[in-house]
Amino acid sequence: MVSTAEDAGPHADAFAHDAIAAGPACGDMSLEQRLEVLLLAADRPLNEARLIELLGLMPTVAAAASKRKPARAAAPVEPKGTHNDADAEIPSDDPATARARKSASQRLGDVVAKLNAEYEATGRAFRIEAISAGFQMLTLPAFGPLLARLRGERQQARLSQAALETLAIIAYRQPLLRADLESIRGVACGEVLKSLMDRRLVRIVGRAEEVGRPMLYGTTREFLRVFGLSSTGDLPSSRELRG
Repeated sequence: MVSTAEDAGPHADAFAHDAIAAGPACGDMSLEQRLEVLLLAADRPLNEARLIELLGLMPTVAAAASKRKPARAAAPVEPKGTHNDADAEIPSDDPATARARKSASQRLGDVVAKLNAEYEATGRAFRIEAISAGFQMLTLPAFGPLLARLRGERQQARLSQAALETLAIIAYRQPLLRADLESIRGVACGEVLKSLMDRRLVRIVGRAEEVGRPMLYGTTREFLRVFGLSSTGDLPSSRELRG
């Protein structure tokens, strides 16, 4: 039986961080192996910042601060409303932190590229994809029919044609008013829109600056994950769809 981070209770994240970054069991593991472990165990995309943290690719802001700020005696209590800049934590946009983050991001990208090259060279059935602002291990599209047989038609819960049309319009024209959506489709879309929101494929992204402040709709991260996209910029163009 494979254990997951959820089995460790509320301190699972801290436990996972320590085990990956410094635990004896992981000491002999390569960076590639550790990345594979994390991606294989995760059921959703892991974002770059989280992977960098778990893999220990970048010192924390607190660690950087301790190196840059010498220890000293406690300062006297200041009057209310004053602020001692010397005691402030290093901001997230500190140049040293930004350089460290950029270096860690580049290293992570290099490891992902190396693993994908190995998978392709050895004819593996999966690869690491940038999905929904994160990374996830996915099977190749060619194996879709095989997985469909495993899951069965009942479990696939396919979207209806009306839902697909509505979702496509929102994806390409977001943020979009319901009135504009119904104008394009030529029919009322209330029920279909509700079903897409229940599936977490569509969400309210704001309100229009017009009378009544009607709601604007857009796609979600779940939409990106389901359709294997890194961002909506990866949606196929009209020329690609016609081809």
